[in-house]
Amino acid sequence: MTTSSPTILALDFDGVICDGLIEYFEVAWRTYCQIWSPANNTPPDDLALRFYRLRPVIETGWEMPILIKALVDEIPEEKILREWVNITPQILLDHNLLAKEVGAKLDNLRDEWITTDLNGWLSLHRFYPGVIEKIRVTLASEVKLYIITTKEGRFVQQLLQREGLNLPPTSIFGKEVKRPKYEILRELIQAAEKKPVSVWFIEDRLKTLHLVQQQTDLDDVKLFLADWGYNTHTERKAAQDDLRIQVLSLSQFAKDFSGCL
Repeated sequence: MTTSSPTILALDFDGVICDGLIEYFEVAWRTYCQIWSPANNTPPDDLALRFYRLRPVIETGWEMPILIKALVDEIPEEKILREWVNITPQILLDHNLLAKEVGAKLDNLRDEWITTDLNGWLSLHRFYPGVIEKIRVTLASEVKLYIITTKEGRFVQQLLQREGLNLPPTSIFGKEVKRPKYEILRELIQAAEKKPVSVWFIEDRLKTLHLVQQQTDLDDVKLFLADWGYNTHTERKAAQDDLRIQVLSLSQFAKDFSGCL
C-alpha cells in the first residue's frame, strides 16, 4: 500500500455517499405542518429549493422544521446563513417550543413513515454520481472501508443493498453507536490488523473535521471536505485555507486514490 492510498477509508454517509435532501424536506414539511397547522398543507413551489440551498446550516434534525418556519416567515436567505445560531432559539422562544419536543415530533413522523411505507421512504434517497462504483471498487481492494454516520446503520445498510452492495454491519457505525466520529476513527486505528495505518476520512461537515483536528493522537488522519455535500462556500473557503484539510471534488473522489491528492 503506497502513501497515495489509505489502508482505511472512512466515509460519512449523508452528504458524501447519499443525498437525502428530498427526504429531509418532506419530513421537515410534515413536522412544520403538525406544529404550525398552515391553511394549506401543500408547500409553496419554491420552498423545497430554498430549503436545499440552506441545508448546510442544519446541525441536528430538529432544526429542519425551524428552517421551514424561517423561510415561510420570509427571513432572507443571507441572514439565515449568517445568523442561524441566533434565529433558531428566537423562533423556539417566539412559539413556546423546546428543541427536544420539535425533535421528537420529527422522529415520530419519520418512524411512522418508515413503518408504513419503508420502500417509499428509501426511494427518496439518491446516491451521488460515481460513488457506488467507487465503493464497489474499494471493497474489492485491500483498503478497509467504513461508514461513520449519524443516520441509523440499518437504513444505511438497506439503501446500499438496493444498489447491490452488502456491507457487513461491522463496517457501518450509525447513529445507534452514540459516539463522536473522532472516537470511532481512534477505535479503527487501534483495531487495525495491518500496520502502519493510513486513515483517510471524507466528511461534508467542516465542524466534524475540526473536531478530529482537535484530537492530538489523530494528527496522522488525512482529512477531506467533500465539496458536493451539505456545506457552504464560506466553509469550503475556510477548508481551502486550512493546511490540514483538503477540499475534494466528486470527480476527484470517483478516480483512483492518487487522484484525490
